[in-house]
Amino acid sequence: MKIVFAEPIGVSKELRESFNSEMQKMGNEVKYFDNPISSQNELGSRIEDAEVIVLANYPLSIDAIKRAKKLKFISVAFTGVDHIPLDYCRENNIKVSNAAGYSTRAVAELAISLAISLLRNVLPLDVSTRKGQTRNGFLGRELYGKTFGIVGFGNIGQKVAMLASAFGCKVVVNTRTVRNEFNVEYMSIEDLFKVSDIISLHVPANKQTAGLVNQRLISLMKPDSILINTARGAVVDYNALAAALKNGLIAAAAIDVYEKEPPLEASHPILSAPNTILLPHVGYATKEAIAERAEIVVTNIKSWLEGKTQNAVI
Repeated sequence: MKIVFAEPIGVSKELRESFNSEMQKMGNEVKYFDNPISSQNELGSRIEDAEVIVLANYPLSIDAIKRAKKLKFISVAFTGVDHIPLDYCRENNIKVSNAAGYSTRAVAELAISLAISLLRNVLPLDVSTRKGQTRNGFLGRELYGKTFGIVGFGNIGQKVAMLASAFGCKVVVNTRTVRNEFNVEYMSIEDLFKVSDIISLHVPANKQTAGLVNQRLISLMKPDSILINTARGAVVDYNALAAALKNGLIAAAAIDVYEKEPPLEASHPILSAPNTILLPHVGYATKEAIAERAEIVVTNIKSWLEGKTQNAVI
């Protein structure tokens, strides 16, 4: 059986050697590609003779996957799987697992750090200091005492709630599943957008959440409120968000995810919006998270080979 790591996912030398040794004893071949994928054609070439593939967040097209005629299992080195053609996989009995949980702490900590950075105006003040200027009477705002709204209450949303509570925030949540073990207040998404000082998004990208944060919801936000998106880009209407920022309808926004992976086109509306922090999708990118992700990926493969799939998506 051939196992192909179709793109680099940060597998350490030690883990690679131990996994290779274990697979060789089972009669399996492992191939690693250590350079990024440049096109769907290249991806198709990399996986065409594989029975198991590992893919991070590079989109897998149906044309590419059709070239992998022996494919039986995909171990996704990511939590989200909206870049995988799941319907095609179901129809062709291709099993899919993800790496759920590997970046929970990393993304939650980033969301909190972005909130503080926006409230304290960290980036503009850094620029001012480098120009030899003073604070010029500037006053920031504290996280303590703010109403922190969380949309989506899976593992990451729950971790954000714990951190926000530790900072002295009142936490309000919109979710389909109420969890009584948390000291939070549950409410409709409309009410959450009305009352929150900070809104942090933690929902997956699917048909129900596409364009969820639209002009109507943004218009409900308070003029001094901020929006943070470390979830998925498709959840937000960035044209509406950029317009709200330019017109001063909300105070600020911090974005880590977009409709596609950066680099962004120069015409993307959020690039010209004021009072923003824009990151190139780094919420998951810590040494600790990448190491944990690699462990989950290889364990997913070994479990599937043993006939007991873990972290199964389908």
